[in-house]
Amino acid sequence: MSDEAPDAATEPTTEPTDRTLEGWIAHQRWYTAKGSTPRLTTISRTDGTRLVLDDAPTGPVLYQAPVTTAATGEDPTAPIDATTDPEWVQGLAERIDADPDSLRPIGTVTSSRVLSGEQSNTSVICDTASGEQVIVKVFRVLHHGDNPDVTTQLALSAAGSARVPNVYGALSSTWPDTGRPEGTASGHLAFAQEFLPGLEDAWRVALRDARSGTSFATDAERLGVALAEVHGTLARALPTEPAGDDRRAAAVATMHARLDAAAREAPAVAEHVDAVRSVYERAAAVGWPDLQRIHGDLHLGQVLAAPEPRGWVFLDFEGEPLRPLTERSVPDVTLRDVAGMLRSFDYVAGALAQDDDPVDAGEWAHAARSAFLDGYQRGIGVDLREHRELLDAFELDKAVYEVVYETRNRPGWVGIPLAAVTRLVLRSAT
Repeated sequence: MSDEAPDAATEPTTEPTDRTLEGWIAHQRWYTAKGSTPRLTTISRTDGTRLVLDDAPTGPVLYQAPVTTAATGEDPTAPIDATTDPEWVQGLAERIDADPDSLRPIGTVTSSRVLSGEQSNTSVICDTASGEQVIVKVFRVLHHGDNPDVTTQLALSAAGSARVPNVYGALSSTWPDTGRPEGTASGHLAFAQEFLPGLEDAWRVALRDARSGTSFATDAERLGVALAEVHGTLARALPTEPAGDDRRAAAVATMHARLDAAAREAPAVAEHVDAVRSVYERAAAVGWPDLQRIHGDLHLGQVLAAPEPRGWVFLDFEGEPLRPLTERSVPDVTLRDVAGMLRSFDYVAGALAQDDDPVDAGEWAHAARSAFLDGYQRGIGVDLREHRELLDAFELDKAVYEVVYETRNRPGWVGIPLAAVTRLVLRSAT
């Protein structure tokens, strides 16, 4: 396989070659095969966007890596990330505006800057001639299929929901893919939405309140109502389907598989395996609500505290990062989001217990969880006691995953999810 795409002979000689690009991409925060040597092949160049395929040891990965050339007097082959170039950003904004799915124009970008700290994607903050600020997320790792972060928020914004930042639009593209029958793949390259500067996320608000002993119950109840509103809007805007036998069986089988893996890696789980399986089996035997699009990876850090009357605003609808993209867009059970938020309240108390000056926030977390559930069931119009077995199963599944995560990364924190496993199996047995 050659170093360059087929059209390389017509490109300027100053543009970085694939070999030059390899050294640069290996040091980018969003490069997934850390520690390995990239082997890149450019497969597409369109409107300043460069897509490169890395034949990585962990499997082929397709990256969006737009680069520009260095300024006069510098190394003309040195790659420079195009997201730092205002002219490239303006061109990207124009392509997003021209996309058929765009909802409102970005217009002229007067200045732009890359948001620091992000790893898996690159977000660019744009000041516009209209005075509005727009955040454009440039997806770095590309997959065939629609990105649920885009399609879910497009649906919510198009439906008039204030529970997500206003969406401007998205950019889709196609590229060669010899592994697909038709020889091409398609997906999202970028996503533009309202930038909400200066807002704290719910995790920071909750952590501060818990540390000071300030009740979070009112905010938690409103958060439950807001999530119910999001779920209700998604059920109206996007397809739903009954939870058939096959789908229920597949979901429960995934829970069992995750439990098996956890028991092998985290001995602390092993003594609870039989009790957890009993919870999963009870969940498999009860009725499930219809399946629909959900957030998929919900926790307090995915929600911003905007001033009233807007209130809570939800972010990042990409779903669980470790799940394949095709699975993240499949209709799911809304209680998975509810369970994720319940676990997040537990983590507030757990984090404070790990402080140098520990705080006992157990009662705070219990009150927040109860208030959140009250708000959610009031907003959705369903008595959650009818789905207790299913909600317990989803929360247990999340806690089992957390035990493995903490065992690998923060052994001192493994007691947080392990306590939840113990509590949930005991409660489910009564």
